[in-house]
Amino acid sequence: MPENKFELARKVLLEAIRPALAALAAGGLAVEQLLLGTAIQESLLIHRQQLGGGPALGLFQMETATHDDCWNNYLKFRTRLANRVKQTLDPGQEARATLMKVNDRYAAAMCRVRYMRVAAALPAGNDIEAMANYWKEHYNTPLGAGTPEEFLSKWPQYVDAHTFD
Repeated sequence: MPENKFELARKVLLEAIRPALAALAAGGLAVEQLLLGTAIQESLLIHRQQLGGGPALGLFQMETATHDDCWNNYLKFRTRLANRVKQTLDPGQEARATLMKVNDRYAAAMCRVRYMRVAAALPAGNDIEAMANYWKEHYNTPLGAGTPEEFLSKWPQYVDAHTFD
């Protein structure tokens, strides 16, 4: 287990986010920061089931309905991308929502797919305020309980100058 939040964030980046983005061929600093910020905001990088018994799963706290919608209405029509997502599965695993609780690479890939469905361009790398607003509008949604201010306040607790080295 990492000793502190900075080490935990770097571990999630190196072991889940970067491998998922490499499998999808959809990486870069901006998307790494957006996904890491999403996971920090949604789960503090530790909660794999929504607190209070809600439906959100995994470090990125994606709901089963959202996961299934990504497969049924997006990946179903993008075979190449769907096959890339499946590369994040371990042998014997099937692409199911509950898998996001135990396979962080798959959860990261599904988070990236969710953001791929957004027509608006990703914010520029290192523009964390824009990332917070993008997360709120396109992932948490206006109906969600989270705020860009929470995202911004958590970021420096987990991310330092060496996180993205």
